[in-house]
Amino acid sequence: MTENDRILGLKNQIIDSGLRLLSEGLVSRTFGNVSIRLDGTFMLITPSGRMYDDLITDDIVIVNYHNYEYMGSIRPSSEFKLHAEVYRSRTEINAVIHTHQQNASTVAAAHKTLPPILDDMAQLIGADVKVAEYAHSSSDEIVSNTLYALEGRMAALMANHGAICLGRDIEEAFVVSKILEKACKAYIEASFLGGAKSIDKFDAQKMHEEYLKKYSAEAEENRT
Repeated sequence: MTENDRILGLKNQIIDSGLRLLSEGLVSRTFGNVSIRLDGTFMLITPSGRMYDDLITDDIVIVNYHNYEYMGSIRPSSEFKLHAEVYRSRTEINAVIHTHQQNASTVAAAHKTLPPILDDMAQLIGADVKVAEYAHSSSDEIVSNTLYALEGRMAALMANHGAICLGRDIEEAFVVSKILEKACKAYIEASFLGGAKSIDKFDAQKMHEEYLKKYSAEAEENRT
């Protein structure tokens, strides 16, 4: 496979992921964004102001996540700096999805930390899901606030905004977004039954660590 073929394949993965997010109701219109790490310097990301169901591979933007320079005349998503800084600070992460999904956005609007109330949430995401303090979209402040909330976790809520989900690959990032939405829905609905009861935080963290090790081992085995 040539490098051009690899880049084309990754661009198609981004387009397919955008369509899946759209069909699952996790994004709408042009909101949210999807990226994949290309290598040690560049990432691929959805463009600014384009509909997911109209995207073609030429629309996906190549961005240097060290100096923020991008190739071509199409501007990357306005929140490309957040994606860039995730790749700079989290070397194990190869895909980022930012959504405005309904239930996660509701919990984010309430500025509530999501406790570990479901096994799969604890396994995939971590001991809890923190809320990044509010800052204007695409600002440097929202980048630093969100990176702080993501420490040791695969997802964070963004106050009065939405959510960000990470993955070692795009499939994992997509699954994280689905599990996050399910957990937020359960958290909201459990409030009508007296409130959700949390898994012990230490147990949740252990589950997350075991998942990461198991996933990494299985991924390595599949490559051999």
